[in-house]
Amino acid sequence: MSRGFVKEEDQEEPVIIPPRAAIPEGVTNYVTKYGMEELKKELKDLENARANVTAENDTEKRREQSLIDGKINLLMERLNTARLLTPQELPKDEVRFGAYVEIENISNGQIQKFQIVGVDEANIKNKKIAFVAPIARAITGKKVGETADFRLGDELRKLKIIKIFY
Repeated sequence: MSRGFVKEEDQEEPVIIPPRAAIPEGVTNYVTKYGMEELKKELKDLENARANVTAENDTEKRREQSLIDGKINLLMERLNTARLLTPQELPKDEVRFGAYVEIENISNGQIQKFQIVGVDEANIKNKKIAFVAPIARAITGKKVGETADFRLGDELRKLKIIKIFY
């Protein structure tokens, strides 16, 4: 049947599924133990939400389930590509994935503390920075006492590694 003979109110809008945080092409999807647990918890929550969808009509129920299915598909892709890194696999004396780091901006004395984590776990409010973030990339591989150059726009900051712990 031609679309011209379909009532306008019968046409469904396509469901827009929000994308997950991007992982650069060719980069391994590293996760911490906590990050993996959170991804698995998110999957259970989505599966429960899908099983318990309530809506005013079949169209709304179908749309809600379709949105949840899309989120589950994106999450399953993340889980299937996730590579769990544990602190035991990493050198303890240098900044690596999973490390808690304390750094000093040498020019102004400002101290920052954060953990380097996977893309899905990153949350600036919780002081968790993705390993692909420019600041994390600048300090990765550095040891206590070493400095790293970090460019922020036109400004070049010198960052000194104060503490590293896992």
